[in-house]
Amino acid sequence: MPSFSLKINGNTVTITADADTPLLWVLRDELNMVGTKYGCGIGQCGACTVHIDGTATRSCLIPVSAVEGKVTTIEGLSEDGSHPVQEAWKEIDVPQCGYCQSGQIMTAASFLKENPNPSQAEIREAMNGNICRCASYNRIEKAVAVAAQKSN
Repeated sequence: MPSFSLKINGNTVTITADADTPLLWVLRDELNMVGTKYGCGIGQCGACTVHIDGTATRSCLIPVSAVEGKVTTIEGLSEDGSHPVQEAWKEIDVPQCGYCQSGQIMTAASFLKENPNPSQAEIREAMNGNICRCASYNRIEKAVAVAAQKSN
């Protein structure tokens, strides 16, 4: 079985896995980083979203052999939960069950890095691909807007 060197949350790790093993399973099963969630396994729900070089990426779709660049998981977004998106999530009290939250937060953080002053329509479009089974979409949109204000 081949080994791969990955830069995750600022640390270089070497793992042994089949080349086609999804990054999601490497994070969860090999590295015990369980903040990134398994949702659908086909890239449709967004629960497994991480950043690769700052871009929101569905970790269930990318094989470990294709990972090039720095990976940031929810555990690496901020050590103390002080990222503006995490602060806004707490302020607006977004989560209900919480299952989708790490993917929602990672998507929002990547989006706001690219568009720090979004309109409500832009927020809705950017967050559209993340499913929340509790339907907390209005609070999610409000929290992204609050995070944008906190970042500026």
